[in-house]
This record gives sequence, C-alpha cells and structure tokens, in this order.
Amino acid sequence: MVLLEESQGLKQSLCEAKQISRPNQSYSLLTKNIEMADNLNLAGVLGVLLVLTIFHNPIIVYAGEGVPNVALFTFGDSYYDAGNKVFLSQRKDLPQTYWPYGKSRDYPNGKFSDGHIVPDFIADFISIPNGVLPPVLKPGVDISRGVSFAVADASILGAPVESMTLNQQVVKFKNMKSNWNDSYIEKSLFMIYIGTEDYLNFTKANPNADASAQQAFVTNVINRLKNDIKLLYSLGASKFVVQLLAPLGCLPIVRQEYKTGNECYELLNDLAKQHNGKIGPMLNEFAKISTSPYGFQFTVFDFYNAVLRRIATGRSLNYRFFVTNTSCCGVGTHNAYGCGKGNVHSKLCEYQRSYFFFDGRHNTEKAQEEMAHLLYGADPDVVQPMTVRELIVYPTGETMREYWEPNNLAIRRRPSRDFYLGLSAYY
Repeated sequence: MVLLEESQGLKQSLCEAKQISRPNQSYSLLTKNIEMADNLNLAGVLGVLLVLTIFHNPIIVYAGEGVPNVALFTFGDSYYDAGNKVFLSQRKDLPQTYWPYGKSRDYPNGKFSDGHIVPDFIADFISIPNGVLPPVLKPGVDISRGVSFAVADASILGAPVESMTLNQQVVKFKNMKSNWNDSYIEKSLFMIYIGTEDYLNFTKANPNADASAQQAFVTNVINRLKNDIKLLYSLGASKFVVQLLAPLGCLPIVRQEYKTGNECYELLNDLAKQHNGKIGPMLNEFAKISTSPYGFQFTVFDFYNAVLRRIATGRSLNYRFFVTNTSCCGVGTHNAYGCGKGNVHSKLCEYQRSYFFFDGRHNTEKAQEEMAHLLYGADPDVVQPMTVRELIVYPTGETMREYWEPNNLAIRRRPSRDFYLGLSAYY
C-alpha cells in the first residue's frame, strides 16, 4: 500500500490538520475531471462534484477548537523530558542546559532539542497556557493542565540513580494524583515514549545476542511496560497515546559508534521492530477486557516508519530535510557526540531546520513539530486507530469501535483514490 503521507509530506499534513482548502486548485481539478466524465459513471461524477463543492467553501478549524479542556501527562525518556533531568542530577554542567540547546527559542531549557519538543506542540494544540508542558520536578510550576514526568536516561527495566524508571514515574503520578479530580484524569491524555535506553544498553552488553536472547529480552521489556500501563489505568487513566520506538539503528550516535557509515545498525532496528510489533496487540487486549466504567481508549503512533521515511535516501527532500544521517550539533563522523558539552568543540550547522537530527539521538524542533502534527490529526496513516484529537473528543467510558490492526493503517478513512481521480491531495 502506498502511504499517503509518503507522497505528500508535511505541507499536506498541515493542510489536513487545519482543514485548509485551495479553491483555485479545486477549479482546475474540476475542469480536469469534467473532461474525463465519459469514463466515469454517474455516481463517480456526483461524488467528485460533491467533494469539490465542500472544499470550495472551506471551514477552517484550528487545532484547539471543539476540544474539551483536558490535561496532558507525559512519561518516558529524554525525548519527552521537559527539563526534569536538571532537577535530579547533581551535575551543574548538563549539556542540555547550555547553548546551542534551545537555540531556536533563544535559551536552553533542559530539553534535548534546539527548541520545543513533541509534548510542547501537543500542549499548544489543546490550548494549555503558554503552549509548554512543565517538568514535574521544577518547583512552583502550574500543573493544573498536566505535567511531564519524563526524565532523560529513563528506561523500563532500570535506570541510573539520577533518572527514573517508567514505574517510578508512574508512582510519582500516583503520589500526586490528589491534585486532579477523577473525572478530569479520566478524560485527559497520557502519552508514553520509552524503551530506547533498554535496547541501547542491551546491545552494548550483548553484541552477539542470538534471536532467542533478543526475543526473551523484548518480552521482558514489554511485560514490564504492560504492568506500568496497567498501574496507570488503575489510577484512573483511560486515554493512552503510545509512541513506537524510532529505528534505533539509524540514530547518528549509533551509526557513529558502530561505524556503519551511511547504513543503519540492523541489530538495533530489529529489536525496535520486535518491540513495536507487540505494542498494538497489548493495547487491543487492554481495551477489549476493560471492565472499568471509564473504559480504556488508546492510539498508537508509528514513529518508526515516520522517521524512516524522512531519513530514507531520495525521500527526505519530500519533507524538506536536507541532512538526515548526521546531527546538526556535535563532533565525529556523524557529528553525533558532545553537543552542549563545555570540553567538546562541537560543530553547529548553519541552519538547523534543514536537519532532521539536532544531536546524536534527538530531533530538531522542525522535526518535532512535524511529528506532533502527525500525532494530533494531520495524518492518520501513521496513527491508529484514531488521531490524538479524535482520542480527546471520544466519549469517556464508550467502548472503542476500532482497534489497532497490523499493516492496515487508516483504510477505513479513505475511499478509493481512483474514485476521486486525483483529488487525494485533500485526504
């Protein structure tokens, strides 16, 4: 199946997110389709005219319109860390607190990017004040609309002293649960992205692991993840957003450390794929056996393939990323090490928005923004069974009508592309 997202990139995604139409293009398409009318049946013609009429009279809907007031809670590692690591570490020279981190926002803020990260954009889309999700460990922050529990170096099976496992983050939420009433928690979003540290550490310790050892490790990770999600659910969470792991073997730091050149390190990619393949079925099971009055609802973001399409040779330009295998900031064969470190004379690219990766493991703000749009509602081809916006407005306690299905992304959402004769730019 040719994914719609592959052919259109972010420009079309943004149009879908805000439901923006292009009337002049609509008229040119109308002319083209009338010329082809002899080859269409009457129903096809009427369908085309109906679609064009709708888009000639657009209703522009902005992200937050029609979305209820909900909170956002995030859990995970450095990809979602809003600055918590700064308050856990005894070090005063954490790289993410120094320039050029935060470069696109004019100041370093403890996040692993040149600017905002995915949860910040989601927070903005759902009208959280200032459009930024605060770190839970920062004193005095406003947590009324949610908070980030994610911490750099976090993992599922274990974490360094100056970090927190996913379970510890969930327990932290449990201890703070009284700050929000139960009905508010039930309708709020719980986003999770974690597992990178588990597999990077496993690969370093077991470079020659055979298939059975890999499978056993993945099963162990998934079982612990399942228990942590189950604990969150028991605390009243009912709307889950789980982001699949990136193609870990393609991270610049991995290519640099394993000396793979322009190739990805397939052992890590295989582990990520095994892990990702178990997420959807696990969440399906939760949703189907839920007996709680507030139910269990979820969506899965296929981050793996969203990243892979943007870093694939020949496709990255579709998304206007000109450098996708090396980092904007750092040193080494892939500029993947040392960004922000005072004792490292790291290089900094001239224009970070042309790069997909900002440092050896994390994305630029531009890439983070693209992913947030995909998650929220721009492209259901990589989010299923529903987008984040749909998840928010889905009635709490109502049984899900659709579930995650392997290799069957968003088929329900689009009629045949042939039927619309070139109008797929609107879908």
